[in-house]
Amino acid sequence: MNRFYHFAYAILQPVSRLFHPLRVSGLEHLPLHGALLCPNHCSNWDPVLVELALPVNYRLHIMAKESLFRIPILGWVIRKLGGFPVSRGNSDLQAVKTAIGVIRSGDNLMIFPEGTRVDREGEVRPKGGVAMIGIRTGAVLIPVFIDRDKRLFHPVRIIFGEPYEPVYTGRHGTAEEMQEIADTILRKAYDLGRSPVCG
Repeated sequence: MNRFYHFAYAILQPVSRLFHPLRVSGLEHLPLHGALLCPNHCSNWDPVLVELALPVNYRLHIMAKESLFRIPILGWVIRKLGGFPVSRGNSDLQAVKTAIGVIRSGDNLMIFPEGTRVDREGEVRPKGGVAMIGIRTGAVLIPVFIDRDKRLFHPVRIIFGEPYEPVYTGRHGTAEEMQEIADTILRKAYDLGRSPVCG
């Protein structure tokens, strides 16, 4: 990644250790290249904490809502940290092309299947687009659990699950199969948080 990323990582690591110390498990499940991380989403801190849970050289890109990029300075920072915009509620072909390009270049990608922050599991149904991008690129789908409770100075669990191998028909599957795959990867992410082994 670029120098700014390394600088920001070095600054944020000690800040995170103080305010939101991380308890990370499952890093051994991550491939070095071509991973599509699929976490649950409950806080604005989520993308930052996942980035900090990974090695600094993991080369992770994040699909983020377009409105963030219109905020002065913040939009520039997000781009420098590997983020790119997606227009929620629309078929954003440019965002899809960027996501596919990230995986095919050998880098890694994170997409929140729920598409927005939620207060509880099942509040919104995940978007089938995450599955479509995974299938089109041959990415390794990784469910990720992020603790909902982010009280100051209390540990936050981030759990990377085992790769999920979706089943579908034909070359790219049907729309119904893509939705089922998205449902499954999100359910697996939440299940990680309920597992006593990972807790």
